[in-house]
Amino acid sequence: MNTETNVVSRTQPKIGIRTIAQIGMLSAIATVLMLFEIPLPFAPAFYEIDFSEVPVLIGCFVMGPLAGAVIELVKILLNFVVNGTITAGVGEVANFLIGCALCVPAGLIYKRNRTRKGALIGLTVGTVFMTAIGCVLNAYVLLPAYATAFSMPIDALVDMGSAINASITGLSTFVLFAVAPFNLLKGVLVSLIVLLIYKKISPIFRMR
Repeated sequence: MNTETNVVSRTQPKIGIRTIAQIGMLSAIATVLMLFEIPLPFAPAFYEIDFSEVPVLIGCFVMGPLAGAVIELVKILLNFVVNGTITAGVGEVANFLIGCALCVPAGLIYKRNRTRKGALIGLTVGTVFMTAIGCVLNAYVLLPAYATAFSMPIDALVDMGSAINASITGLSTFVLFAVAPFNLLKGVLVSLIVLLIYKKISPIFRMR
């Protein structure tokens, strides 16, 4: 009995340390990837695609959705410490919430069905969920908060969209023609990268 207890007590810290190390490594990679942003021709300058959700999704698939959410949070905190904020914290909150909207559903589905089909379904559901949540949050929380933080009317943000896309004439069309395509495109691109690399790099995380 004592032998079994000793074995368990020795094993648990190792698993904990390993998980913490993997979360730290993936968070650091995600933070670096946040620095490389790609502007889009159909959205204002403050909507730029980065691929920091790739290591977050890998963490979700390897360690589960909770670990993925932690990686997302640590990524945001590290970026905040290193680079500060130019959005009064609004962009960081948005990045965390919308990132989790992609990664957590994908991780939950893949946890139940650890196959390529399960990964594909999870990533598809996550992309759709992220797009929907992104639209709702931008329309009712993030864009109003951003406007308040910078003491500017929402119409000024809409005008930034209108200057790029004449179809944007109000908040609803801003969400439809800028926010939704942005999140959909990001979800698709990130998902494709994860599908291409996950099986090749996943053995690294299982090495003893």
